[in-house]
Amino acid sequence: MACAGLLKTTLIDYPGHVAAVVFIRGCPFRCPFCHNPELVDPARYADVIPTEDILSFLASRQGRLDGVCITGGEPTTWPGLFDFIAQVHALGFKIKLDSNGYYPDILNNILDSGLIDYVAMDIKGPLAKYSIMTGVQIDTARIVRSIDVIKQAYVTKKIADYEFRTTLVKPLLEVVDAHGIGELMHGTPHYYVQNFAQSKHVGNVENMTGFLDTEREAFAAIAQGYVKHVGIRS
Repeated sequence: MACAGLLKTTLIDYPGHVAAVVFIRGCPFRCPFCHNPELVDPARYADVIPTEDILSFLASRQGRLDGVCITGGEPTTWPGLFDFIAQVHALGFKIKLDSNGYYPDILNNILDSGLIDYVAMDIKGPLAKYSIMTGVQIDTARIVRSIDVIKQAYVTKKIADYEFRTTLVKPLLEVVDAHGIGELMHGTPHYYVQNFAQSKHVGNVENMTGFLDTEREAFAAIAQGYVKHVGIRS
């Protein structure tokens, strides 16, 4: 059992859809700027919600909601994820899956099923900074593999659309890092950046800030040279 939160309605988490959000606890990363510590740190875990309760709620919202976002934490850490996705899909909902991309084989199996409509993957930074960004030692080949898995799923029409996204946090990231990130996701249709904001976090963020408006715009301008569309989220 890994479902640890339910947002009953959102207009912003799944582009173009009125959706619910299901939060899955558990994550291999310890990004200090993560704003969901209750889903990441076992010492701060939120209580779980029975899967059948979530499915019952979704069944009661058929015709009023048209999408379900599955996020975390990292959803692909949950052994029951595939079965849950299949049950949500059987209720007639479109499904958006959020992932950090650290389990490419699991991600590939899920996307190959054709049950996912939209994927959003976090790209924490250029590969050289991944261990710094995530707070753990990272096998960056997994990240590259997941990017390829998502792109291939889109080309083969296993998913309808996807996006990559990055949280802009100083001093971990700099404007010039947009080049390294851009090289990873070259040609992708949608890339979004969002600024770090102070709130509850996994680690010590006392000396961390978001980018200035001018820095954020400069970062986005560099990224635009690698992708089809760059959006700035608040």
